[in-house]
Amino acid sequence: MATIVVKQIGSPIRRPAKQRQTLIGLGLNKMHKTRELEDTPSIRGMVRSIPHLVEIIEERE
Repeated sequence: MATIVVKQIGSPIRRPAKQRQTLIGLGLNKMHKTRELEDTPSIRGMVRSIPHLVEIIEERE
């Protein structure tokens, strides 16, 4: 199972509700928090929809 490590780099303050909900869906809610998530098309799409708030740190096999 491939995984990716995602880090929150932007604040959800003054962002649209949809972007805040996407962060919560990824399990992120505080600055500089990281999560290891399964590498699926839906997770990749969520990360791609808010590139100014998150970054992919690492991709693992």
